[in-house]
Amino acid sequence: MTTLTKPGLRPANPNFSSGPCAKRPGWSAEALSKAALGRSHRAKIGKSKLEQAIELTRDILKVPAGYRIGIVPASDTGAVEMALWSLLGERGVDMVAWESFGSGWVTDVVKQLKLADVRKFEAGYGQLPDLKQIDFDRDVVFTWNGTTSGVRVPNGDFIPADRRGLTICDATSAAFAQRLDFDKLDVVTFSWQKVLGGEGAHGMLILSPRAVERLETYKPAWPLPKIFRLTSGGKLIEGIFKGETINTPSMLCVEDYLDALHWAKSIGGLEALIARADANAAVLDRFVAKSRWLGHLAVDPATRSNTSVCLSFTDPDIAALDADGQAAFAKGLVSALDKEGVAYDIGSYRDAPPGLRIWCGATVETADLEALLPWLDWAFAAQKASLKAAA
Repeated sequence: MTTLTKPGLRPANPNFSSGPCAKRPGWSAEALSKAALGRSHRAKIGKSKLEQAIELTRDILKVPAGYRIGIVPASDTGAVEMALWSLLGERGVDMVAWESFGSGWVTDVVKQLKLADVRKFEAGYGQLPDLKQIDFDRDVVFTWNGTTSGVRVPNGDFIPADRRGLTICDATSAAFAQRLDFDKLDVVTFSWQKVLGGEGAHGMLILSPRAVERLETYKPAWPLPKIFRLTSGGKLIEGIFKGETINTPSMLCVEDYLDALHWAKSIGGLEALIARADANAAVLDRFVAKSRWLGHLAVDPATRSNTSVCLSFTDPDIAALDADGQAAFAKGLVSALDKEGVAYDIGSYRDAPPGLRIWCGATVETADLEALLPWLDWAFAAQKASLKAAA
């Protein structure tokens, strides 16, 4: 039921952005008071904090002991690019994409790396490609969770254990909210500013023993800039995976990531994080099931994200508008919520169909999502009334 009467209850935290995401509950700048500011990241205190970030990441995500974990520059984008430019080219590659970031990796491999043997498996927003067509004797690049489409792979069952190629997985909006099957993944990347709400510019690169073997036995035909180099003299630069970062990290951001990791551990680790995200997504799912104007962009419930939940307009009058009209309607709705201070940054991604994208990761409180729902109905009713008045 939509109404022009403003709801009385407001979310305590209106931050529902899909990146950077909301800080963990109870966060304040005091959490950064022990940051190693003004100190070298190579000093004992700096390196100790970087090592701690790596080990806590391993502990909470349950990364196998034989996998290396490194802190790298340029967020998740930098981590993915390091993998693509350092590992691909040894054999053919299957590129799998169903949203903006996955499509970006396709563009990089086809137009920048210009690999000769590339197959593309793509699907529109809201759907997955046919994963059965992928050949895992080739290298495979895919996103685990489509941040801009709200579509994720349900699990790692589509990846064979006896694959010959490497699997390179952009997991930036899945890590800490979904179960990643590391036995099926050779490269995993993510960024601090997604599920745990850390600060930006730092990426995480996780390598399986098979990925390390590729790095040490295969040399790409193209030159690699220093910021991408993972080997020296044909051997893995082990220091990168022990806190000896390629470039200077922000120790303030490191402290913030550590704070988020400690919070995650204190509430019960990965299982608790997943449970919180699932509970949040369920709030929206129940709302959408009863809504007369909003639907899930993700077609199959089994592949719907529990973090970046993407919603489309199902109201007949709005759905009948052309793309520009729907985009203008969405912009007005989002702007109204922003002005009321009840929801920030919930418009769909610029390349995605017009609609809403509401972050449901573990740092979001379920009560805040529940408080938001009446405001969604209010904003829709107000925007539709404005549309009719202008007609």
